[in-house]
Formats: sequence, C-alpha cells, structure tokens
Amino acid sequence: MTSASHPSSPPPSFVRPSLPANEESRLAALHALALLDSGVDSRFDRLTSLAADFFAVPMAIVSLVDAHRQWFKSACGLNVKETPRDISFCGHAIHEETLMVVEDATLDQRFANNPLVIGPPHVRFYAGAVLRDVTGHAIGTLCIIDTKARVFSEQDRRRLVSFGELVEQDVAHHTDLRHLRGVLTQLELETTL
Repeated sequence: MTSASHPSSPPPSFVRPSLPANEESRLAALHALALLDSGVDSRFDRLTSLAADFFAVPMAIVSLVDAHRQWFKSACGLNVKETPRDISFCGHAIHEETLMVVEDATLDQRFANNPLVIGPPHVRFYAGAVLRDVTGHAIGTLCIIDTKARVFSEQDRRRLVSFGELVEQDVAHHTDLRHLRGVLTQLELETTL
C-alpha cells in the first residue's frame, strides 16, 4: 500500500517594508550626503564597535536605506556591505519616530519567515535607532542585532537612541567636511584665475 504524497504548503511570507510617504525627498536627502558606497570611516566603526560591546550583541550596524538596498556604512560583526531593502528590518524601522525593537523575530509575523531570520545571520533580536539628516529625513538606522531573543528595557532604548544621536553627529560632521572641501576647492580655483 502506498501512501499519497501531500505537497507541503509553503511557509507564510514575511512582510516587506513599505515606502515612506516622503520617499522621493528622503532618497534625495540620503544621496546628497554622499555617504553611500563611501570608504571605511573610523568614526562610524568606533561607534558600531562600542555599541556592540555596550549592549553585548554580536552585530551592530550603521545602515543607510537606499531605493533597493540597505547599505552598511559600518558593520561590526557582519561581513557583508549590503542586503536587499525588501528583506531589511531597517526598511521597517525608518517609518518609526525614533526606534524600532523586535525582541523575538520568530514571534513577529513581519519577520518570522524573513530570509535574514530563517537563514544567515539568523536574526532573532533587532533594535534600530532611526538616523535623520539635518532636515529631518530618516536616512537609516544604527541597529544592534542578536541571534538570541532578548528583553530590551526602557533604559536600553534610551541608550540606543543616544548612540544613534552620536551617529547623526558624525553624519553632520561628514557633511560639514564635504562642504568645507568644496569651498576650499572653489577658493583655490578663484586664486588661480
């Protein structure tokens, strides 16, 4: 007697992040910063390393949410430079005012079947402080990630937001330096004419 084979039903899909209402101006603000695809910057690396140590997590990332990807300006504990936006946690986080916390991704219907949860890096815990440029556009997050579920207290939340504010200061500093270089270049051109 042979048993009938029943195809297994596919796992329920995960929820892809929606686009913010101001997506066009948000992307323009992000691109104006000239941080995407830029080189290594020790200021950002120090902050992700410090955040990973402080919260005792294996991964901390400065993630910039571009049109179709999230690109990592700094990634402590992760050996990739970007992932698709449609599977990103940060794509969801940029809709928040200051912070998004997922204490156990396997229990959250938005993420339970996300490729980053069911496969490497096996995200179980995620907390992302929203990063904004000087005009207030959400450009990405400073996020911390663990492969184990964890409780994130109100004090932890406040501290992660403070870490995010330090990253925002470095973003502003980067913009100021870029502007200053432009002014100096213009002055040099004017003096040679």
